[in-house]
Amino acid sequence: MNNSFLSEKLTNNKKIVFKKIREILGERFSTSKPVREIHGKDESYHEGFKPDAVAFVSDTDEISKILKLCHENSIPVIPFGAGTSLEGHIAAIKGGVSIDISNLSEIIQVNAEDLDCRVMAGVTRNQLNTFLRDKGLFFPIDPGANATLGGMVATRASGTTAVKYGTMKDNVLSLKVVLADGRIIETSKRARKSSAGYDLTRLFIGSEGTLGIITEITVKLYGIPETKSVASCVFPNIKKAVDSVIEVIQSGVPVARIEFADEIQIDAINKFEGSSYEVLPTLWMEFHGSKNSVKEQSELVQNIIQEYEGSSFKWTSKLEDYNKLWKARHNAAYAAAALRPGCGIWATDVCVPISKLSDCILETKKQIQNSKIPAPIVGHVGDGNFHVCFVVDPKNINEINEVKKMNEDLVLRAIEMEGTCTGEHGIGYGKKDYLIKEHGEAVDVMKSIKLSLDPKNIMNPGKVLEID
Repeated sequence: MNNSFLSEKLTNNKKIVFKKIREILGERFSTSKPVREIHGKDESYHEGFKPDAVAFVSDTDEISKILKLCHENSIPVIPFGAGTSLEGHIAAIKGGVSIDISNLSEIIQVNAEDLDCRVMAGVTRNQLNTFLRDKGLFFPIDPGANATLGGMVATRASGTTAVKYGTMKDNVLSLKVVLADGRIIETSKRARKSSAGYDLTRLFIGSEGTLGIITEITVKLYGIPETKSVASCVFPNIKKAVDSVIEVIQSGVPVARIEFADEIQIDAINKFEGSSYEVLPTLWMEFHGSKNSVKEQSELVQNIIQEYEGSSFKWTSKLEDYNKLWKARHNAAYAAAALRPGCGIWATDVCVPISKLSDCILETKKQIQNSKIPAPIVGHVGDGNFHVCFVVDPKNINEINEVKKMNEDLVLRAIEMEGTCTGEHGIGYGKKDYLIKEHGEAVDVMKSIKLSLDPKNIMNPGKVLEID
């Protein structure tokens, strides 16, 4: 059977399947070029690939019907949340249907007495926290972008509060998932612990849409702290700043956030936001708890900071200033991009054991200083995770190759230090090779799991694993 015959057969299958999907969704099924382009490119430097069509689904049953059709006809399926991913997760490398979950936006049930709630996968973290505010509750995971909860589960997101509250894997109790063949499963119940069978919930967390489509999520909630206080301080150099963080963590003080920015990033923020932060390595720390516990925590941390020549704390007490500070932190990538108008951002991240953090950042910084390409560093350094934003001219092949080399060196450096090639961005198609370097033969086990659930490789093909 020749390739042209197979290609023609697949094209005919797509026409038949698309007609059937249109019968299910009506005008919520689109093949328009602008819609397809939006659904083929995330916020990363990676090349985008348009899907053949986009399905705007409204419930789990619709997804199940679509996946059955696609499975029977070997048509790729790519889940799409808010499009904020950073490693090419939503690119339709092999064409197919993009499943847009943004209409799955219902907050189904809040169990305040159990500190949990069930939401549809298209609910965003801002939407959820706005809804919960009057109940005195919040969901703490904060990756910066207003991502969907489904996308946050799929990429095992974390962010600025992970040092105290953990990551998505620590805060998901149960999932509803549609498998490649259209089957619908519940991975667990609401109990806080279970020893009943395989942990399917954790299997799908971080699977990046390669094993199934997440449609409902049960997450843990927390009481809104009585007091939230933010302090900033600066250091004469990066080593002292990072080493102070290591000691703070080792001391056991439950700091809610510890964020780091180097002097290049601070300068970029000042220019972008019109702020006037000191252009020095900087830590931003947030403390949660009662007034007394926050006071005690901050005093302990201040004492440690001073041992590393950190400045006295500058407190942010007004809500307006609080929001402004964290907005500046979350907009760090946009501030970096503004350093070179017309250029793009190659954002990457790694995570290492906290004891290795200083060495990893300093080695990375040394390499950056030998380059003419701006590359601010920011990080959730309380858990050993940091980001580099290379501001690169996408039309300059020499710059692209230089950044590619620096990114590779950074990743290999982290792995050599017993860290990971990505702390929270995920693998997508951008870091597949590094996954092999990090996990070795364990990748073959991952492939076995993938093929047992998705034997035709229709679920987000070309991401995480290379399936022949």
